[in-house]
Amino acid sequence: MPRPIEALIHPAHLSHNLGVARARAGGARVWAVVKANAYGHGIARCFDALRQVADGFACLDLDEAELLRSLDWRGPILLLEGVFEPRDLELCSRLHLWHVIHCAQQIEWLAAHKLQQPQRVFLKMNSGMNRLGFKPAAFRAAWQRLAQMPQVDDIVLMTHFADADGAAGVAAPLAAFESASADLPGERSLANSAAVLRHADTPLAGGVNVAADWVRAGILTYGSAPDFPEHDAAHWGLLPGMSLRARVLAVQDVAPGEGVGYGARFVAARPTRVGTVACGYADGYPRLAPTGTPVLVEGRRSRTLGRVSMDMLAVDLSELPDCGVGSEVTLWGQSNQGTRLPIDEVAQAAGTIGYELMCALAARVPVRVEPVDGLA
Repeated sequence: MPRPIEALIHPAHLSHNLGVARARAGGARVWAVVKANAYGHGIARCFDALRQVADGFACLDLDEAELLRSLDWRGPILLLEGVFEPRDLELCSRLHLWHVIHCAQQIEWLAAHKLQQPQRVFLKMNSGMNRLGFKPAAFRAAWQRLAQMPQVDDIVLMTHFADADGAAGVAAPLAAFESASADLPGERSLANSAAVLRHADTPLAGGVNVAADWVRAGILTYGSAPDFPEHDAAHWGLLPGMSLRARVLAVQDVAPGEGVGYGARFVAARPTRVGTVACGYADGYPRLAPTGTPVLVEGRRSRTLGRVSMDMLAVDLSELPDCGVGSEVTLWGQSNQGTRLPIDEVAQAAGTIGYELMCALAARVPVRVEPVDGLA
């Protein structure tokens, strides 16, 4: 039989989560962000669920865009980092892609490119992230250059908030964006997941709000709260997009003073019943997850013990006498019993974020899509 571990994708939850973004965004259109192979969930596995709610798909590279077109998506596709070399523009034309312009070099590539039809571009402002985009002082000149080019159709104005999930919020970058883009025509795309959830009602000049014309629903689509631990997924009404489940392989009775795992990082203070689970860091579970990281055993809360190994980890069964070999262990997500363990809790224990755990799911873990009427 196969090793008892699997990741389960929940299409109905993905549709629900994207619907949360749509509800908070008012009349704005919604990008389903599927970069990094849909944050580790698999674009092809998520597509049918997301297409029912999304107005467009936002991705990172041309392979992802080609996959979306092969799945028969005929709506908008946005390349979030734009093109990486001039010849990419040919594929943008063939696949009818929209793409971000974040630097002068991309403008030069586009100016030198002969197109049969002009393209829609998203002109990105660096409003404080200092990652990609034109500084506010250079933004208007970049817009003017693009507006004069026959290769360009519409120009959407875009920025990305650096601290929408934190105390700084969106006020300062929003002020910079509005000052630099005042009176420029075109749609706006401003809000990421955190801004959609926390700041969607923040007003902009002109009577619209931060949701503006397009919102980019990334991590919220997959059931992670972008501002955890201030708010958890349940607070925002989000459901897990993925559940990682395994089973207990063996049970050990450990006496007081005995250790568990490499380096005996956990030493029992009392008689302890230990379950060995078919999941380790080679499956994408975080090696740095310490003793006490939460798990669900047959839907009930327990904890890990000791160091995570390559292929196994240990959980505490001391308070679960009816659990043993073959018992289901939910590492994150939703158990068969319906109880949920937010991926953010596991990530916090390991000193990271839910994004990383999703994207780190190993290729050796079998992935199954939960059947849903009309979806799979």
